[in-house]
Amino acid sequence: MWSMDPLSSLLSGIRAEGSVVTHAVLAVPWTIRFADAAPFIMISVLRGGGTLLLPDGTERAISAGDTAIVRGPEPFHLADDPTSVQSCHAAYEIACFTESSECAAQELGGIHWGADSEQTTALIVGAYRASGHRHQRLLRALPPVLVVEEEAEVCAWLETAAADAAHHSAGSQALMDRLLDWALVCTLRSWFDKAGADAPSWYRGLADPVLAPALQSFHDRPAEPWTVASLAARAGVSRALFAKRFTQLMGRPPLTYLTECRMDEAEALLSDTDLGIAQIARSVGYADAFGFSAAFKRLKGLSPSTYRAAVAAGPGSLASG
Repeated sequence: MWSMDPLSSLLSGIRAEGSVVTHAVLAVPWTIRFADAAPFIMISVLRGGGTLLLPDGTERAISAGDTAIVRGPEPFHLADDPTSVQSCHAAYEIACFTESSECAAQELGGIHWGADSEQTTALIVGAYRASGHRHQRLLRALPPVLVVEEEAEVCAWLETAAADAAHHSAGSQALMDRLLDWALVCTLRSWFDKAGADAPSWYRGLADPVLAPALQSFHDRPAEPWTVASLAARAGVSRALFAKRFTQLMGRPPLTYLTECRMDEAEALLSDTDLGIAQIARSVGYADAFGFSAAFKRLKGLSPSTYRAAVAAGPGSLASG
């Protein structure tokens, strides 16, 4: 039987639309300013390297074989060297997703900045504009920047695919979007596997022999009327031991975690679908709309109908919960 693990659930609604995939070849000194306000920027270094300069002053070196994902929306820089920003250099900018920009997504595809040689830095840059609101859950699970070291053959394949996608032939934008989706999932899966203590608690729980069966069962069938006792039975331990271990590892009691997951899913369904409140209630494990609405408002600060109306009115109308 097919099952939905928590990471797949987290990524299931993430789809690029009108993404920018650029193959950049850069001769020193150079800087790129990322001003897209995009949820994610993904940078794969094919050869050479540089330094990420983040808004909080953090500097993170990346080199050949590294893929970095930088969480938006604040602007940041990538430079061959941190000192290049203050000296004479070739400066580039990606700002296709800002309201005032006239740049179309396709216009940056395949641009080569500088002459291609062994002394240059070659990058694949993906500016990711996710559809809907599900990406907010993913953003909350990620650090401001993460770096994953990839195999050399993966980078070579990525360079070829990105170059093909940038030729503006029929279907090139769809190809760029799916390329970025694929690269995002692969990079995040690698990072979660290696993140250790930096990974979200739910991901660490999947590696725990006691919690893993219960977490998998819940994420497979979130609409079932789960209790601490039924989850403990899935784990094969007593209710008291399960509750204690869950709280220690996950940072909150089992039913609190279940409610948070269900309300996150409900938030996405309210934002991205036309399902009725009662339908959404049933899909996240509530027998009636009244109980669901009370739980949603308690956790999110707005009733489901008010939240949906605020989303429809635009980002400025949505109060933070």
